[in-house]
Amino acid sequence: MIRGSCCCEAVKFELLAEPSMMGTCHCSRCRKVGASTIVFVKKEDLKWIRGKEQVALYQPEPPYKYGRCFCRICGTSLGEILSEEDSFPIAANALDTELGLKNQFHEFVAEKPSWSDICDGAKQSDKHPASS
Repeated sequence: MIRGSCCCEAVKFELLAEPSMMGTCHCSRCRKVGASTIVFVKKEDLKWIRGKEQVALYQPEPPYKYGRCFCRICGTSLGEILSEEDSFPIAANALDTELGLKNQFHEFVAEKPSWSDICDGAKQSDKHPASS
């Protein structure tokens, strides 16, 4: 069982299975909301313990389409935890349980600020990684 929460613990959830992969996005939007490292979970594996009603959604203007969720009390980034998709990313920073995953990719590396160093051997791409 993998547990997750926000900083103030108003939002708590569990994952019934380990996420399928981990990656880091270096785009300015992900950096600004404090959720650059993400893990991909299946909707069926997300179990709410409490606080779903405390999750707020920031929906950006087009051309951006992905909303970002956060705790409306403490502001902790939660990724796309309210998504209705079958699989979606949540912020790795919201997980309380250690994972067996390592970072598998870096995307939007072209937008990475000069002060940020990539210190692992994961694949890098200037935009979204090409589908395998």
